Amino acid sequence: MKLSSVYLCAPINALVEGIYEENIPFSEVKEHGDFGIGTFNDLDGEMTMLDGIVYQVKSDGSVSVIGEGAMTPFACVTFYSPLTQDEISAELDYEAFNEFLYRLLPSDNLLYAVRMDGLFAHVKTRSVPKQENYRPLVEAAGEQPTFDFDNIEGTLAGFYTPSFLASLNVPGLHLHFLSSDFTCGGHLLECRPLRGRIGIQIIHKLELSLPKTLDYLTMDLSRDVRQDLNKAEK
Repeated sequence: MKLSSVYLCAPINALVEGIYEENIPFSEVKEHGDFGIGTFNDLDGEMTMLDGIVYQVKSDGSVSVIGEGAMTPFACVTFYSPLTQDEISAELDYEAFNEFLYRLLPSDNLLYAVRMDGLFAHVKTRSVPKQENYRPLVEAAGEQPTFDFDNIEGTLAGFYTPSFLASLNVPGLHLHFLSSDFTCGGHLLECRPLRGRIGIQIIHKLELSLPKTLDYLTMDLSRDVRQDLNKAEK
């Protein structure tokens, strides 16, 4: 049996240090998956890929479909094929929802793709405005516009990554939201699901591509970025 894999087009610590132009085309990213999350060159919005289609949520809240020629400095994708399906049938606050998700993961030491399609009493998201290269991610995220949605149907998509891979990908659960009518979304900050179905894909392999840009080749990436990453993603 062929094991599924997660593909990273660059390590997350390069993004944390402010390298926002890796010029990796989505045509290349799509060779490795049809489901995932990430961002765009110059940190221009939040990326969600569902069923092979790439959606961009910009800092003004607008959503558009992006062509394969668009570029990214960071994306995490897989070919989504859930092993388990579980239902939520009653409202959960965000803490209880996270506890529910973590109970679905058989080990803290594996990678998982997570997708939930359902109805939410409330969803709060963000999308970072377009940035100049080299500005640290924690500073850029401090200016993030946030969006609140009530009684909305949509999809949560993302990954769980073990803490020992923190220099490569966001540790823990990292989810994006996209409404079912594809008009709003962003990086998930909190939510209250009412009902829905959660699919979990267990992933045993990680594929990492290392960028070729001069910025990446000359940047000092030895710093422990976990604290900055935690502030930027919450």
